[in-house]
Amino acid sequence: MLTDELELKIMNEQYLCSVADAARMLGVGRTKLYDMLAKGELLSMRIGTRRLVKVDSIKALIERATGGVA
Repeated sequence: MLTDELELKIMNEQYLCSVADAARMLGVGRTKLYDMLAKGELLSMRIGTRRLVKVDSIKALIERATGGVA
């Protein structure tokens, strides 16, 4: 398991992450994450059969929720 600091550094360098990683970062389940994708709260794309979540949309969600104080 990665430390929070290392995970944050990796997240800052990545453009996309898996659905499982995005759910873990947000502390929600896969079903909730797919619901957020369906509602447009998070952005994703498909590469082959994989659904990948845009890391910037995760950061934007957190900023919206905290009023920019993240």
